[in-house]
Amino acid sequence: MDLPITISHELIRSFKRRLQTDGPWDSWERMQLSHQVALHTLIDDFDQLQSLKYLSKVEPLPHQVEAAYRVVHEMNGRAILADEVGLGKTIEAALIMKEYLIRGLAKKILILTPSSLVTQWTAELNQKFDIPAVAQKKAYMWKQYDILVASLDTAKREPHRSHVLEQEYDLIIIDEAHKLKNKKTNNWQFANQLKKKYCLLLTATPIQNELHEIYNLVTLLKPGHLGGERSFQAQYKDGKRKAKNTSILQHEVGKVMIRNRRKEEQNNEVQRIVTNIPCKFSPIEQAVYERLEDLLQHYRELTETQVPSLPLLILQREFCSSKEAAFSTLINYYNQAPASSTFRSELEQVAQELQQITMHAKAMKMVELVREMNDKVIIFTEYRATQNMLQKILYDHGIRSVPFRGGFRRNKKDWMRQLFENHAQVLIATEAGGEGINLQFCNQMINYDLPWNPMRVEQRIGRIHRVGQTRDVQIYNLYMEQTVEEDILQLLYEKIHLFESVIGQLDDILERLKLNHSLEEEIEAIFHQSDQAGERRLKLFNLQEAIRVTSQLISNP
Repeated sequence: MDLPITISHELIRSFKRRLQTDGPWDSWERMQLSHQVALHTLIDDFDQLQSLKYLSKVEPLPHQVEAAYRVVHEMNGRAILADEVGLGKTIEAALIMKEYLIRGLAKKILILTPSSLVTQWTAELNQKFDIPAVAQKKAYMWKQYDILVASLDTAKREPHRSHVLEQEYDLIIIDEAHKLKNKKTNNWQFANQLKKKYCLLLTATPIQNELHEIYNLVTLLKPGHLGGERSFQAQYKDGKRKAKNTSILQHEVGKVMIRNRRKEEQNNEVQRIVTNIPCKFSPIEQAVYERLEDLLQHYRELTETQVPSLPLLILQREFCSSKEAAFSTLINYYNQAPASSTFRSELEQVAQELQQITMHAKAMKMVELVREMNDKVIIFTEYRATQNMLQKILYDHGIRSVPFRGGFRRNKKDWMRQLFENHAQVLIATEAGGEGINLQFCNQMINYDLPWNPMRVEQRIGRIHRVGQTRDVQIYNLYMEQTVEEDILQLLYEKIHLFESVIGQLDDILERLKLNHSLEEEIEAIFHQSDQAGERRLKLFNLQEAIRVTSQLISNP
């Protein structure tokens, strides 16, 4: 049945007149509408998070809600969000942002991230939290948009720097804030100049090497909270990394920092399953590795005046990765060596032998493993030359892969991630792939070579072992037998179970060990100061025993 429809503009005109004269509001219908508007905007309990009522596309976990509540009600909007990798610091920050927007306490907001995360942040704020954030691309956007996501590297450069520093922001969020740990860097000085009412610093590693790093981060949030530099050093520091009065320091830092740990918060149904896969050199590769061992010993016997100071141990590590990674370093050493030295001629002979190697045994094991998986996998390598080599080998075997590294522009990184998710089976990443990006649609990872800093391994694993992962995480570690790789894997990672449990509390362990160096520097010192493989293994064994015992003391106080 057709119904006649008429449009009357009188209601609109009448409503506008009443708005101008503030009444009369004697209509029951109008009163009901006014009442509904008042109820909608009413904050009935200011001590509760209002933002939770308006989240239809994401359900924060309890620890994320608690973190947001503490920042808003106890920390006055200035906090370090230092949850372990994968526990959802971005969700916590977005929840806090939403809360301040709803309460009318924030309008002008700036989010600074690594360039590879700009698109990811923008998408999550829009899609999950209905926050109209925009990715910064042009200089005029600093003033035109209220909620902007930008690269820290872009923001600190002119002409952008001047535009940013003249703005007054209600809220500033800085992701991967461990890049602000050094007070002398441009990053720290730029962040310190930003005009801000509220500020959130996000980092999974608030302390990486020195105790002073946490002082610098806290100073960005609340200058003077830990005193001046001299008073901080006198009250809390005993050397670069050793702390004193730790209970007082922890209490003061706890007023501005929230740190949730995976062992307390992570869904126990998702486990890490670690598989170590040994690889054996081909005869020609074994001969080259042994020659590098002899070369290292020869180098130690020479005086400093005969050859330049060259860490030849790096060559062994690189050769365990690929001949391509080792070759460029070898040429650099060759060019620096005295022209008439026997050392230089030995380097030249090793370079010739490297060129005779046609295939790397570890690379072939990687291809075999990827084929067996028949699913998406991330491969991490320390070296760009190895990354290029792996991509070529995978292509030769009919396996689609995409690279991911720090030198790519933001758009290219976003493109590589999308290609990996929708088309390619393999993402080959250097250390830049261990920073920030969410790849929980994948649950398998290959450490083609391992760094000497376990915190970097945790960053890698955190790309797939994070909030939202529904499958067990498979971690495969490839290593060359009877090499420095085997020593590091077995004595540092495997025997103290760093992959499964200890790494989450590594910062506590290192604090109690009171090492004179960072863990990575301690390991390097062991290798450089050991003349024989047996001596090296004994020192590594002593180190892993110290870590293991300290871990047990922390777990069972």
